[in-house]
Amino acid sequence: MRPTGLTQRLDLAARHVLPVAFTLLLLLISLLPLKLPGLASIMPPLAMMGVFYWGVYRPDLLNGLSAFAIGVVYDLLSGLPLGVSALIMLLVHGFAQTRRRSFLSHGFLVVWTGYTLASAGATLVAWLLVSILASSATDANSAFIQFLISILVFPLVARLMGLAHQAFLKED
Repeated sequence: MRPTGLTQRLDLAARHVLPVAFTLLLLLISLLPLKLPGLASIMPPLAMMGVFYWGVYRPDLLNGLSAFAIGVVYDLLSGLPLGVSALIMLLVHGFAQTRRRSFLSHGFLVVWTGYTLASAGATLVAWLLVSILASSATDANSAFIQFLISILVFPLVARLMGLAHQAFLKED
C-alpha cells in the first residue's frame, strides 16, 4: 500500500535515508577527537562496517553511489588522499552486494566471515594506496591492529544496525 498523506510520505522517505544516515553517524563517531594517543591510527573503520552491513541487508537503500559519497566525505574529514576511502567503500559495497545471497542464506557467522574477508582486502588496498601516494610505506602494524579491532567490533556494530533495521525498516 502506497503512502497517501504528506506525513506518511515523509515518514517513508526518512526511513529510506536510515542506512546512509546511520553510516554517516558511524563515520562521525570514528572521527571523534578522543584524547588517547595513537587511537586515531587504530580506530576501526565504522563507516565501512555500515557500508558492508547495508550492502548485504538493504543494498537498495545504500547503493554504490552512496557508498562512494560516504568514502569521499571520510577522505575530506580525515585528511586521507581524496579517493582512497571512496574506492574502498565501493569495493566493500560491491563485495557485500555480490555475495548477498550467500550471506543471507546462512547465519551471522557467515556474514561476519564475509566482513572479515572484505575488511582484510580493504585494509590491504588502503595501506598500499596510502603508501604509494605518500611515497613511503606507512605503518603496517597500525593497519593490522585496526583490522583486528574491526573484526572484534563488527558484531556489536552490526547488532546496533540490525536493531535500527528491525525498528525502522521492518515493513519495507
